[in-house]
Amino acid sequence: MKKLILSIFVLLSVFGVDAQGLKLPALSPNAKIVQDFSLTNIEINYSRPSMRNRKVFGDLVPYGSVWRTGANAATKIKFGEDIEIAGNKLKAGEYALYTIPGKENWEVIINTGVGNWGAEGYSRENDVLRFKVKPSALLGECQTFTIAITDITYTTCKLELTWEKTKISIPIKAKAEETINKNIDKAIYHPAIPYFQVANYYFENDTKLDIAAMYVDKALEEDGSAFYMWYLKARIEKKLGHEEKAIEAARKSIETAKGSAFEADYIRNNNKLIDDIKKASYKDHSKK
Repeated sequence: MKKLILSIFVLLSVFGVDAQGLKLPALSPNAKIVQDFSLTNIEINYSRPSMRNRKVFGDLVPYGSVWRTGANAATKIKFGEDIEIAGNKLKAGEYALYTIPGKENWEVIINTGVGNWGAEGYSRENDVLRFKVKPSALLGECQTFTIAITDITYTTCKLELTWEKTKISIPIKAKAEETINKNIDKAIYHPAIPYFQVANYYFENDTKLDIAAMYVDKALEEDGSAFYMWYLKARIEKKLGHEEKAIEAARKSIETAKGSAFEADYIRNNNKLIDDIKKASYKDHSKK
């Protein structure tokens, strides 16, 4: 009986369970990430084990075996909309995230077993996707297992898993272009037309730049003192190859930014844009 009580106490201390008012720290604490992405978000629930002077990959986490990709319960990842992950289409929903670590390649598994305890209960029959990713080596050590959403743009991001001296990076792409374009079309006919926001979206996605230029001009017609709009116009015109228009807009941005809290930033950024255009133009002329 004493051994049973001791075993229960050890389990409680490991998992940080509150027993009769006793709250103990967890060795692998739970973590929750909710990251806005595209039109919805990505939510991740997992436990974070630490190295604690142990060799991790190839020992604590064996190569070639299904790993819960964390500790305790299966790691869960939820996508609010349809996506592509490492080039594979995946429907919106909640999934268990498993991996099979290897020296040369990791196999990433998207599985429906969200109620599993770790790898217990895992079944390949419940796999939705399997794909391979090459790991990269870290210069230093990551003591505590970490999952992060990084390199976020309007439509792309990366899912990164890091522990010990290893990192894997998984590209994710939103599949919301059709919905976004429909939303833009509706918004353009709204009384408060979001010309600047749409122009910035097209610029950042390097698409419909002619329309972006037209919309930023319309936004400036409504507020010609908006230095950030002039800066956007300068960058759009530069991408379109309209050098004189880009320089003119950059100088206007500098002029309208004076006296604002962002004066130094916009003077620096616009002068760099002007210098880049002049250097590129000089190189083109020198080749002729």
